[in-house]
Amino acid sequence: MDRINDKIEDILMFFDELSGIIPENLEDYISNKKEKAACERYFEKIIGAITDVAFYVIKLKKLRIPQDDSDAFEVLKENKIIDDKLAQKLKDAKGMRNILAHEYGKIDDEIVFDSIKDELILDAEEFIKQIKQFLKK
Repeated sequence: MDRINDKIEDILMFFDELSGIIPENLEDYISNKKEKAACERYFEKIIGAITDVAFYVIKLKKLRIPQDDSDAFEVLKENKIIDDKLAQKLKDAKGMRNILAHEYGKIDDEIVFDSIKDELILDAEEFIKQIKQFLKK
């Protein structure tokens, strides 16, 4: 449980750091290369930490071993730890994280910016909430 709580604290710390640097609009995001790179890195770190939490919960509860990182969210869904909608959003975010981290093809700055600004923190907060609710049982 300590590892799960430590990772959740990391996610919350990354939120604070990200919220302090994220530009107000897409134009500022695109034009400020340092802020853009930092935002993308925090996106990667948050999704990485969420994935770590998923694996820690799976191990703690002795659930089926996922085939890959995205499947970890499926395992949590199958076991009613997170809901269907959140599982899909996290799988999508994991896919985007891989694109950013490995620079597969051209990155659509607008999609990344919108995800960081409008979805990432809300989805991660919902993930933390659902994990904590499950662990209280």
